[in-house]
Amino acid sequence: MSAQPDGPYGPLIPMPDLTPDALRTAVARIAPSRVPALTQHLFEATTNAQQTQSLAPLRAFVHSWAVFVAIERHPERAARLRELEQIVDMDEQDPTAAIREIQQIREAAEAEAGL
Repeated sequence: MSAQPDGPYGPLIPMPDLTPDALRTAVARIAPSRVPALTQHLFEATTNAQQTQSLAPLRAFVHSWAVFVAIERHPERAARLRELEQIVDMDEQDPTAAIREIQQIREAAEAEAGL
């Protein structure tokens, strides 16, 4: 696991290795309510990988959950993402700026995860 600084307090946990077990452990620590969704996604990815004889479903699983962990391990970043998603969902104002910031948050999380 590699740590990334996040202001004076740092992230909740270090960035885990990009393996299903390490991601599951990280999710259990920072968002335990999401473990069932991770488990279901891993089951589906494994089944699809076997059926298609391709690692693409497993790569997509790792990518998705690594980005989730990279965002959620920084509470301020995660809270801001939820605010932005609510702006887009409410459709009460032009979502262009919110969508752009969501993309920036996701791109930063991908870079932090090494994706």
